[in-house]
Amino acid sequence: MSDDPDAPGTGRVSVDLPGFSHVNPIPAASRKGPFVFSGAFSGRDPATGELPPTLDAQMAVVFQHVRTLMDHVGGSMDDVVKMTFWLADPRDRAALNREWVAAFPDEASRPARHVLKADLDGGVLVQADVIAVLGTAGAVGAED
Repeated sequence: MSDDPDAPGTGRVSVDLPGFSHVNPIPAASRKGPFVFSGAFSGRDPATGELPPTLDAQMAVVFQHVRTLMDHVGGSMDDVVKMTFWLADPRDRAALNREWVAAFPDEASRPARHVLKADLDGGVLVQADVIAVLGTAGAVGAED
């Protein structure tokens, strides 16, 4: 990542995360100024490369990827404004809701969320992407 992605004239910057990779030639995320857009995060463990067998375990890894991304770009979970989840079984939201409430405990300050059904490959039970705006935590709607 460039030294100052907020500098005037700075273009899009690829964000790579340690231990995280795609099979296709894309970064984990892309940043332009304060805006961060991730690619698809699955529940694959970055330390082992293994895919846990349960939705609970995969969901925990997905949220760890998001925390790692936010830390890497100098943000926090408070900067997340929207997440989209693709679930093999969209009715099975217990694991998602557990991780969601743990990551975003303040019900008055949770990001938007969308859940879709997906036909995922190779034992993947969940994929997610994230949109974040750095440096705006609590700035909009704080008085609403």
